[in-house]
Amino acid sequence: MLNYYFRSKEKLFDIIMLETMQGFFQSLSVVFNDTSTTLERKVEVVTESYIDLLLAQPDIPIFLLNELRNHPSEIGEKFKMKQIIMHSVFFKQWQEATKNNKQQIPPLQFMISLMSLIMFPFVACPIIKMVGDLKQEQFNKMMVERKKLIPKWVKAIMKS
Repeated sequence: MLNYYFRSKEKLFDIIMLETMQGFFQSLSVVFNDTSTTLERKVEVVTESYIDLLLAQPDIPIFLLNELRNHPSEIGEKFKMKQIIMHSVFFKQWQEATKNNKQQIPPLQFMISLMSLIMFPFVACPIIKMVGDLKQEQFNKMMVERKKLIPKWVKAIMKS
């Protein structure tokens, strides 16, 4: 039946991952465009939500990287990333918060850094676990700690 409906396990996996990512990006859009929350709170919510998603679905970063490599234009269109990020209240709040900084960080640079802080440890998980001699539970605990650390680092960047 699997082959009849989905052609292969890989196709089924792709469908599940795409649906998971679409749901995540839709929830991200709600957070990014909430006019009642501060930029700092948005960073906290995005960090918490993304780390929680990656703890539950650790294959997502590799899936995303594979999709980006194989279908770079399609992934942006599927998730409407440009609209979610570039035209969001979040983006405007970042510009406003950093307009008086001596060296203003462009919003896209900020987004790249934020996503990297969140995603890279999951991509490099095998190496991090080997270098730190960590078990999966210890790695997960470290990622939960990052939910508090990343917003602190972002606040420090915003003040510089």
